[in-house]
Amino acid sequence: MSEERGTGRVRVMLADDEHLIRGALAALLGLEDDLQVVAEAASGPEALAMARAHRPDVAVLDLQMPGADGVMVATSLRSELPGCRTMIVTGHGRPGHLKRALEAGVRGFVPKTVSAQRLAEIIRAVHAGSRYVDPELAADAISAGDSPLTAREAEVLELAEDGASVAEIAKRVSLTPGTVRNYLSAAALKLGAENRHAAARIARSQGWL
Repeated sequence: MSEERGTGRVRVMLADDEHLIRGALAALLGLEDDLQVVAEAASGPEALAMARAHRPDVAVLDLQMPGADGVMVATSLRSELPGCRTMIVTGHGRPGHLKRALEAGVRGFVPKTVSAQRLAEIIRAVHAGSRYVDPELAADAISAGDSPLTAREAEVLELAEDGASVAEIAKRVSLTPGTVRNYLSAAALKLGAENRHAAARIARSQGWL
């Protein structure tokens, strides 16, 4: 591996599907004497592969990426690379996102509007064991309230979002088709949606899936 450990620098991985933003951020963080960007990724699966290969100290993950979102990646890294601390960068603080992130062990939750200098400070703090949640993102998430969906309703709705039929969902979650329809109807009713697909879109936009 070309990057040497023992230099005292914090090894950082950046994962964002927007190449221009990721590249600019890598260049700016690279100007910091105590930070070293050792890997970059453009998708969830690539972020996991790069983290396994380079074993960063801190992984800065975009919330929304192809293949797997930042929280999913953080969840996997928590079990695979417990020494790697994770941060989520997002453009919005939708209800559910912050809760999911904290449950996944994420140590930082910051807006995309943060400056590179401030991000560097937060990376250092997270690496040192602190937790940072942007106050405005936290306020947005708290004011929006918790998900009205039960865990089972969210589970079948997420499968419906992927285009699975009622029969397919029933088989995958070991329920009868009638029970699945009841869960989907209940979810749609709670969200004021005309069908399960619209309900899934609403739930996803709010961070409840």
